[in-house]
Amino acid sequence: MQRGGRKGYAFYRIVIADVRAPRDGRFTEKIGTYNPNTNPATVDLNFDRALYWVETGAQPTDTVRNILKREGVYLMKHLRGGVKKGAFDEATAQAKFEAWKADKEKGLEQIRENEAKNKKETYAKNLDAEKKVNEAIAKKVAEKKAAIAAEKAAAETEATPEAEAPAEA
Repeated sequence: MQRGGRKGYAFYRIVIADVRAPRDGRFTEKIGTYNPNTNPATVDLNFDRALYWVETGAQPTDTVRNILKREGVYLMKHLRGGVKKGAFDEATAQAKFEAWKADKEKGLEQIRENEAKNKKETYAKNLDAEKKVNEAIAKKVAEKKAAIAAEKAAAETEATPEAEAPAEA
């Protein structure tokens, strides 16, 4: 994996490189990208080239191995091995892979839906809390205004008898 992006916001290129090459140094081929900053992490992978390199004996790092497993490269390698041994034919292998992929997509879609639902619930909860706080503030302001108005009214009633008293004399 070649690191890119800015400080605190990593973005990786999945590359084929000689084991002696430095992490961000010379590489043979770029086969995809990995963005861990999204939820779930975004992977853009050239599946055919990744499968080719895994079948030819490329040894991925632990992180890349996990990414390739999640994308199904190792499953397809396993299924192709079964086809070579005659356990089943190519169409059956492809059907098994498509079923696995559909199940995987359904799971990811479920995660996205749950995340969106949680986000909406959190937003609604925060909005209700903010409304309660605003109502409390508005109540306090109304009480203060009422107290000030009562003081002014009391002051006016006290001032009015004093003004009327000299007029009567």
